[in-house]
Amino acid sequence: MPDLISVVDWSRWQFALTAMYHWLFVPLTLGLSVIVAIMETIYYKRRNPVWLSATKFWMLLFGINFALGVATGLILEFEFGTNWSNYSWFVGDIFGAPLAIEGIFAFFMESTFIAVMFFGWKKVSAGFHLASTWLTALGATISAWWILVANAWMQYPVGMEFDPVQMRNVMQSFADVALSPVAVHKFTHAVMSGWTLAGVFVVGVSCWFLLRRRHQELALKSVKVAGWVGLAGILLTLYSGDQSSLDVARVQPMKLAAMEGLYDGSRGQAISAFGIINPDKTPDNDEEPFLLDISVPKMLSLLATHNPDAFVPGINDLMKGVADVTASGDTVTTLSYAERIEAGRRSHEALRAFDAAYAAGDEGAMAEARKAIEADYGSFGFGYLDKPSDAVPPVAVTYYSFHIMVIIGGWLLLFFVAALFLAYRKRRVMERSRIVQWLGMITIPLVWVCSQAGWVVAEVGRQPWVIQNLMPTRAAISDLSASSVIITFWLFAAIFTALLAAELSIMLRAISRGPEHESSHVSPSTAEAK
Repeated sequence: MPDLISVVDWSRWQFALTAMYHWLFVPLTLGLSVIVAIMETIYYKRRNPVWLSATKFWMLLFGINFALGVATGLILEFEFGTNWSNYSWFVGDIFGAPLAIEGIFAFFMESTFIAVMFFGWKKVSAGFHLASTWLTALGATISAWWILVANAWMQYPVGMEFDPVQMRNVMQSFADVALSPVAVHKFTHAVMSGWTLAGVFVVGVSCWFLLRRRHQELALKSVKVAGWVGLAGILLTLYSGDQSSLDVARVQPMKLAAMEGLYDGSRGQAISAFGIINPDKTPDNDEEPFLLDISVPKMLSLLATHNPDAFVPGINDLMKGVADVTASGDTVTTLSYAERIEAGRRSHEALRAFDAAYAAGDEGAMAEARKAIEADYGSFGFGYLDKPSDAVPPVAVTYYSFHIMVIIGGWLLLFFVAALFLAYRKRRVMERSRIVQWLGMITIPLVWVCSQAGWVVAEVGRQPWVIQNLMPTRAAISDLSASSVIITFWLFAAIFTALLAAELSIMLRAISRGPEHESSHVSPSTAEAK
């Protein structure tokens, strides 16, 4: 058992390491592709060489980032087979479908048109080149869609049925998997956060140019485009975040409770605006959840249900099976976690009975066992747990990550409003104020912290589940030794760190060099004439 726990923990750390490095590159790719496409569109219409210079400069940074994203993304997908083979077997028919579509269609689409985008300036018409740039952005977005559909299904498994003959889940409705509300809201939230991140990146780098009194016209134009893209991104991120909170309250209430450090819920539940988690608090003791807590009355009920007087269950409520409170104050109960563990174990026993009946060719026993499996299958994953508290995610990590994300998200909204206001001011405040320029640059690392914190909330907050309620991490891993996972963890850590250092070095060198001089470019109209 200790070795099993070690393998689970190290496999989780390895996957988290790969995913977090990968997500350093993905949002910038998603947002920067759109910004580049908008800039090229403006150049296509106006033929101003400054817009061509801006397009090529930001396109270069996009290309550097894109290459690193591909490298880490490929390793991430391989880890499903190397480290999580039981998971891949259990749901491969479902989880593999969107990944296959992403690889066959979306990735090849963006890979094809990115070649035209970079190397086709003097080889294709201006219109075709512009279309290729937009298709690259579209391909990246479609690629994100299928990856996020797969991730959303893990959070909210729908459109499938368990087949005891194969001992795995099989897809019943592709539409339910691809178009579930969790998938739609997760996609919107992730992609729009990419627009936000790229907007901050372009504004911040442009502020560096303004600070150094270099390429000021290009920098100011870039701030305006990136400011509008970023503002649209943060507004849509906030809206989709609100919709996602409704989803979490409905299908992952334990995650919501962990996000707020909420152990005992109530009607008209307050939200914790700022707090310090009590490290000694566990579900089975009477310690106070917070050492310090500043809350806003009724706001969690409003966030989770859009009803300020609704009941929001806490960790203890969910473990006891209290799911809701009626208008008259009566509690509505479901199965407690202890009962769900027993139900999960019954479904395991029924599955073993089905397997024995299938081997013996006993149709009647198979039918009876199948009914027993179906009756308790919603709690199948609980059968792997030892005690109810095993289903509680790490509260402190989830709570702090969520609040860091929210606080920085609020700053980003103000940041884009201020950036656009100052960029359009005739007094040219943005070009002269060192404080404004430094704030623009400082916000670059902040937006990455916000982005990473969001994924920590999404993934740590759903622990211990790989598939919500159906498979915990301890049941999903491959038959590996702990030592092999530890070795590959440190190997990947070294490789990814070296790749990140290389990207930062190349990026900083490209930024320091700046865009090419406008006169060195060949306009599309000239290229066509040639």
